[in-house]
Amino acid sequence: MAKITNLADLRKIKETASDQTSARSGGRTRIIVGLGTCGIAAGARSVMQAIMQELQKREVKDVSIETTGCIGMCQKEPLVDVIREGQPRITYGPVKVEDAARIVSSHIVNGSIVEDIVLGRAD
Repeated sequence: MAKITNLADLRKIKETASDQTSARSGGRTRIIVGLGTCGIAAGARSVMQAIMQELQKREVKDVSIETTGCIGMCQKEPLVDVIREGQPRITYGPVKVEDAARIVSSHIVNGSIVEDIVLGRAD
């Protein structure tokens, strides 16, 4: 996993993610990672990298990866939202690096929610 020490490193990861997935917006599935200061402090950068690596490994293309700032649930960071077309928005948290593969394989690829780390659902 690449070490992130500054904004340029994070931008490089963002560019790589765009290359590895479909267009930044418009994918049939959206993954939103909380990258406010609270999320970053809790390890969200590593979680985002792990998700991107898993998508690349599985050659999943119709996904957009987005970031958001703090949404006020700092104690539950890192937060990851998954929005699959035609399904409710699922918020996972706190997400560990090792959860990334489960989220991608179960939820993104197979449509099965990873229940043990679900924090919320929005219809």
